[in-house]
Amino acid sequence: MTILVTGGSGFIGRRLKLKQPDWIYVSSADYNLLDPDDTGRMFKDIGPTAVVHLAARVGGIKDNNSNQVEFFEHNVQMNINVVRSAYEAGVTRLLGAVSTCAFPDVVDEYPFTEESIFNGPCAETNFAYGYSKRLLHALILSYRKQYGVDYSTFSPSNVYGPDDHFDSDKSHFIPSLISKISRLKDGDTLELWGTGKPLRQQLYVDDLCEIIPLLLDKHLGPKPLIVAPNENLSIDEMARILISYLNIGLNVVYNNNLEGQYRKDGANNLLLETIGPYEFTSFDKGIAQTYNWYMPF
Repeated sequence: MTILVTGGSGFIGRRLKLKQPDWIYVSSADYNLLDPDDTGRMFKDIGPTAVVHLAARVGGIKDNNSNQVEFFEHNVQMNINVVRSAYEAGVTRLLGAVSTCAFPDVVDEYPFTEESIFNGPCAETNFAYGYSKRLLHALILSYRKQYGVDYSTFSPSNVYGPDDHFDSDKSHFIPSLISKISRLKDGDTLELWGTGKPLRQQLYVDDLCEIIPLLLDKHLGPKPLIVAPNENLSIDEMARILISYLNIGLNVVYNNNLEGQYRKDGANNLLLETIGPYEFTSFDKGIAQTYNWYMPF
């Protein structure tokens, strides 16, 4: 098979290439996926038999909240162009990356399951991004129903690890935390967004990159399969795990701004039924490995 990966220069794409070097990875430097003609040219040039669609406009809570139009328009345009061009090129297998951000802000029962994706609005702080990802799932369901193709989606929880983007203004929580702490010394104050109470399932990127090939082979159904570890830690717990690992004394304060969704933990039952048993990297191990990659001793 010729397997094409969009978003090849992104965080997940770069790590996936380390595990699957024979796949073909493209980025915005190669093709403009916002342009339907250029997207079609990509499929003509490469002639893939399968696609892993990772390309997306992504960012942290501040970036999401400040650039809602760009997050919505860019992701929706890319998704339509990639899925349509894949179908027109005769590609019968496509695996698209959604996100647990596509699930409702609040559900009746946690952890939520794949069935709840349409059961309420996305969180306000990543409203545009969440809906753009939910629409990708709806788009792929439509292609499945109308054309009978093996197109499917998976929904990773918050992904972190080496090769992430550590720009503190646009990055997600973990790389932003690492970037901030790396510049502090004993006795300094660490200021973080919100209150520290929201809960998150942090998925180590190399775990996801081991799982993606299994999903490409085995996840042929219509559900937005959740990829998440069982650990569900608060922002404050995660910060203090890293502080403890570094054995540094910091005064942690929260600014009470942009609190974000309180919890969005998803069940991984269907994932494990699909791929078999899997041992996720624990957060204390993963955050240590990520910090050491960013700030090698």
